[in-house]
Amino acid sequence: MRFIEFGATTPTAGAHLKPLNGIGKVLMTRMRLLGLQLLFGWMNLALAVPAIYLMFGMPVVMRQHGWSGTEIGLFQLAALPALFKFLFAVPVQRVRLGSGHFAHWLLMLCAVLLALYWQLGRENLIDDRLMLFTLTFAISIAATWADIPLNALAVRWLPRDEQLRAGSIRSAAMFLGAIVGGGVLIVIQARQGWQAPFWLMGVGLVLGMLPFLALRSWTAPRMAMDEDDAPEPCVLADWKGFFSQPGARQWTLLLLTSFPFIGAVWLYLKPLMLDQGMALERVAFIVGIVGGLTGALFSLIGGRLIPLLGIARAIVLYLLVALGALILLTLSIWTPLEGEAWLIACAILVAAGMGMVSALMFGLTMFFTRRQRNAMDYGLQVTLFTASRLAVPVFAGMLLDVLGYGGMLMVLTLGVLAAFGIACRVRETVARSTQPMLAGRDESA
Repeated sequence: MRFIEFGATTPTAGAHLKPLNGIGKVLMTRMRLLGLQLLFGWMNLALAVPAIYLMFGMPVVMRQHGWSGTEIGLFQLAALPALFKFLFAVPVQRVRLGSGHFAHWLLMLCAVLLALYWQLGRENLIDDRLMLFTLTFAISIAATWADIPLNALAVRWLPRDEQLRAGSIRSAAMFLGAIVGGGVLIVIQARQGWQAPFWLMGVGLVLGMLPFLALRSWTAPRMAMDEDDAPEPCVLADWKGFFSQPGARQWTLLLLTSFPFIGAVWLYLKPLMLDQGMALERVAFIVGIVGGLTGALFSLIGGRLIPLLGIARAIVLYLLVALGALILLTLSIWTPLEGEAWLIACAILVAAGMGMVSALMFGLTMFFTRRQRNAMDYGLQVTLFTASRLAVPVFAGMLLDVLGYGGMLMVLTLGVLAAFGIACRVRETVARSTQPMLAGRDESA
């Protein structure tokens, strides 16, 4: 009788435990994914801050120390390595550094960055123009290169339906990096001296490196499972294979047109507001801090809304927000409406639209990165994105000199309108091509 009672009660107790075990597994999985998302977000921030600090924050200091406008302009050439990310991706994809080689590539390049921080921070180089440019150029190469294995790991470790969120977090990290590198570190340097920003950037990088050191062994079985044992194709065949993916050509057209025009508007917002009579400190606060926080917030909101809206609707809706922001900003220049409130509202709306569009672009970039060609596909897409992002502001600057702010904004608004038209035509193709990727999510995640 005791045996019967024991046997009868045991399955009942197990039945109560099974749902609890299932809930526990779900919670553990979500906590692991959240930890990975935060880790990738932190590392994207740590890699973005040095370039922003040196190329967008430092010109203020340079001007104070007698640098000419030409010298400051030529210093921006240190950003050129970003155009060659597709070439940096080749050794990352093909040169194996043992099991978990993407993590090893990332750690090696971060170690190079730390060495460059130490070299640059040893003494004040603001008057040694050549050495400052050389070390900044080297930092740009190392940070650009390290971005490839970092985001290749994001494609490999995160399930497909988490990669849109990773894109939004990365976009938010870029906006926060602009606040830190373009504002906070400049203040710290003014108060604590030349070395302080480099120490802080080094500490932030080390904090991001430590989890990757611990996760190297964890990556080994997943990498072995995902690797293709077939012989590597030639590099040109790899790039051609990217464009052979369903929807890849339509996506590339969207990638080239969606962000650069609103990005160019953001670049010229500070001069525009200054020329409208606003004080420098007020412009820096509104665009640099409030605008940056707005962009980061709407990057996260945009990433959360994509699964609810669907990719096809999100593509059109986000570009419509960007288009509306540019129309209102253009009207604020053309019409006799006066007062800072209207211009500030337009600037905040531009930041919101840019945050939503960039979150979508970064997320879909991961979607169109093949798991067997993580580094190559990611490097190629980011190179295309960077080339258009750098080319449009140069064109916009020429328009500003010839047509003024009103004419420049009108042309850039027409550019976003063209991107919106392209989005309406390709959205269904791009959305359909992502469905198999979402269906093929990692079972082990």
